[in-house]
Formats: sequence, C-alpha cells, structure tokens
Amino acid sequence: MPEPKERKIFCLNNIARVGLEKFRKGYDITTNINEAAGILVRSADMLGMDFPEGLRAIARAGAGVNNIPIDKCSEEGIVVFNTPGANANSVKELVIAGLLLASRDIFSGIGWVRENSDNPDITKAAEKAKKNFAGHEIFGKTLGVIGLGAIGVRVANAAVSLGMNVLGYDPYLSLRSAWMLSPMIKHADTAEEVYAASDFITIHVPAMESTRKMINAEAISKMKRGIKILNFARDVLVDEAALRDALEAGQVDKYISDFPNSVSASLPNAIVLPHLGASTEEAEDNCAVMAAVQLQDYLDNGNITNSVNFPELNAGVCGAEARVEILHRNIPNMLSQITSFFGSNNLNIENLMNRAKGQYACTLLDISHKMPDDTTERLKEIGGVLRVRRVKERS
Repeated sequence: MPEPKERKIFCLNNIARVGLEKFRKGYDITTNINEAAGILVRSADMLGMDFPEGLRAIARAGAGVNNIPIDKCSEEGIVVFNTPGANANSVKELVIAGLLLASRDIFSGIGWVRENSDNPDITKAAEKAKKNFAGHEIFGKTLGVIGLGAIGVRVANAAVSLGMNVLGYDPYLSLRSAWMLSPMIKHADTAEEVYAASDFITIHVPAMESTRKMINAEAISKMKRGIKILNFARDVLVDEAALRDALEAGQVDKYISDFPNSVSASLPNAIVLPHLGASTEEAEDNCAVMAAVQLQDYLDNGNITNSVNFPELNAGVCGAEARVEILHRNIPNMLSQITSFFGSNNLNIENLMNRAKGQYACTLLDISHKMPDDTTERLKEIGGVLRVRRVKERS
C-alpha cells in the first residue's frame, strides 16, 4: 500500500484540541500558511485572502461558509468543506430558549430584579411587580418551522415533545430529514400556509439570493397579529426595516435573533443575542472533529465529504500502485481525454470514479503502474482541468 505523505495544516482560528488530535502521525500544525496543504477555519474572514499554490483544501468548522471565497477556491481547485449538523443540537437548544424568551417576559423580569437589587424589601416588591411580566405558555400553541434540515428537524421534534402543534415547510425536504421527523408534525405545502396558522415562526434555511429578505413586509402581513418570529439562521433572511415597522405597529409581538447588527440591535420588542447558536464546548468539539476527519480523508485519499463546491466522492483507501485526482470543469469530453492520457501511456486504470456538482467535477483514478514524472503537468494541459493531485504513490 502507498505510504501516507507528511502534510501541514494551518489554523486560522482556535480549533478544539479534540479535532486536531484526529490527524494521524505525519500531520503537523504550522504557523506558516504558505506551507499548508489544508486550512482549518471557523469565523475568520478569508474573502480577501490570496492562497498559496500548495493549498489543497479548506475545512470550515461550522455550517456557514459566507466567510470563504467559494468561487475563487473552485477556480483554483481548492475543495471547501463544512460540517453540517455538527452544531445542530447546540442551535436547537438555543432556539427552544428563544421560544421561552418570546413567550414569557423573562428578559424584563431579570432586568427588574437587577434594578431593584439594593431594595431590602425586594421579595415583597417582586410579588407586586411580577404581574407586569406575565406571559403565555407555549403548550398548545402552533410553531411554524420553515426549513427542515439538520437544525429545523430537531427544533420541530423538540417543540412537539413540549406539547406544541408544529407545522413544517420545506420544498426540498431530504429523505434523511423526512425519516427523522416526528409523525406528529404536519406538513405545509406553502410558506403562506405557515404564516397564516402559526403563533411562532422559526426560520432555518440557508442564506441564498432566493431566501434573502424572505421575511418581508408582504410575508409579515400574512401572519397572525402578534406573531413571534425567531431567527437563528442568518440575519439577511429578514427585512429588518420592514420588521421594525411591524414591531412598532404590533403586528409582530417579539423578534428573537442571534445576529446583532446596527439595525437589529435597536429594534423595539426584540431580544438579540451575540451569535451564541453554536457557542457550546460540545458543538465546537463536534465541528472540529468533523472538519479534521473530512480534511484528512481528502488529503490522504482524495475522498470528498460535505464539500460546498465539489461533488461527494468516496473511493475508500487506495490499495493500488497510485491514486490521482483531477478537479475540472463539468464540460463534455473531459473523462475521455483523461482516460486517453492513461491509455496512451500504458497505465492500467484499476478503479475510476467521476462525479459532478454544478459546473465543477472530480475524477479519481487508481492506477496499477508507476506514473511518469510529468503526469501532473501533462494532465493540466487538458482544457478545463483546474488541479491535478498525485494523492498516493508507492515510494
């Protein structure tokens, strides 16, 4: 079996040690990005970065990748990974806390106690004051869940266990998510159905052009008066200017968000948290482990799991003489040109996998003979090839 290569990893953020310990012997954490084969990142802004020629992959210890220049990485043949679901339970628990913050005036009650902490008769005063902070139970209320991915499914199931009626909407519901959903959850055919029926609405969809400001004045007008909206996904999903008007008019009773910005921080009847959704030790550990395992598997074997810019592909561990991976555009005649190169050089292909995702594709080949020294350079001459990796070779 080909010997594993020694490789260096650069961390742009502090990454949980339990994740770094997943790297096999032969991997080192470097302080010099220019010698890194892979980067581990959490929230650091990479949008203006130039990448060294030897960089092969970036693994984001988290789900969102808006801090990474995906298009640039794709064109340079850099595979970008994320860790969907690794922090899902952490976010779910905070959403449930958000439901209680929206229904019970806990926040104001805590504020009152702090303001009256020096009152020697605070116990008696509290009995009189507490009527000002009366709220409502969530039991028997209807929660609308828009987006039933890793987090949305968990939120929906947890709400059912708390006695809520749950109405879910996701036009792209995966088979995996469908299997995980409680049978007590009703399915809506449209978002408008959720707007009309819900006492609470929580959104769990990715930030894309099609979802930007999906909670806008028109959408809010279709909701019950006094609706409570929870946003633990992305701030851009809500038109916060329209939301301000709705909060001031009483159409929206409460807005709970995990995304402080210059608008949300000053909204009336809003509780805005400092992006705490994944801020638990458990979530950070889960994300770090998942990111490290995916990054190492790609660098060692060429396997791609949870990439946002290249297709899923898994050929296991290489047992052949060599393995080569070609990242290229998803255009006609690529595969025939690649296989023709190996045939013309009398190199037998033991195993071949080819997958595409959008405009990009990956071809992974196990070769039963030693490859010529100029293999990489010659394959790069094929139009549409972005990067060639000699993943494993016998010494």
